[in-house]
Amino acid sequence: MKDSYYHKGLRKKLVATIRAKGIEEEKVLQAIESIPRHFFLDNAFAELAYEDRALPIGKGQTISQPYTVAFQTELLGIQKGDKVLEIGTGSGYQACVLAALGAKVYTVERQESLYLKTQRLLEKMDVPHIRMYLDDGHLGLTQKAPFDKILVTAAAEKMPETLKEQLTIGGVLVVPVGMDTQQMYRLVRLSESDFYAQVYGDFQFVRFERGVKREK
Repeated sequence: MKDSYYHKGLRKKLVATIRAKGIEEEKVLQAIESIPRHFFLDNAFAELAYEDRALPIGKGQTISQPYTVAFQTELLGIQKGDKVLEIGTGSGYQACVLAALGAKVYTVERQESLYLKTQRLLEKMDVPHIRMYLDDGHLGLTQKAPFDKILVTAAAEKMPETLKEQLTIGGVLVVPVGMDTQQMYRLVRLSESDFYAQVYGDFQFVRFERGVKREK
């Protein structure tokens, strides 16, 4: 894997693009600039890695648009040392952004082939503070709960109650909710039973599927 001056220059342009779209948190922009997005894509799509668009990664899944990655990350408000649950590992790119911000990342993927492919990539990249799990994201990760932050990178039909219950008091859940088009929810847990919700613009994600899909 090679990260050239050419790639680094393209990342600077990408950061300028998403900054112009409204991303303000400098440490999020720095994380985007530091991570070679082309590492997470097959060669056929590598030339498109630094365009601000979602791209296919196989099994009907995508690597999210960089702006969307930055937007969700900014909503989480990551602090160094935060314990973060990510639902939908996919390519591993979003998990690396969270880790670059100093989070301890626990990430769940339901597609066995993607899980194995991304596990090999992250081992090769030697990214610290990311632990991967092959599991049903609808269940969260009870054995490691509670979490300071939870991020869902797929479209939920409704607010996932199980994930809400795995937040610490003061914790934040960011999740796109809806069918064809989703609204981004930022949910803060105020107490054992009380939550405060904020809702943002329209987005499009792949569906938040149940179960684990193993290779035959």
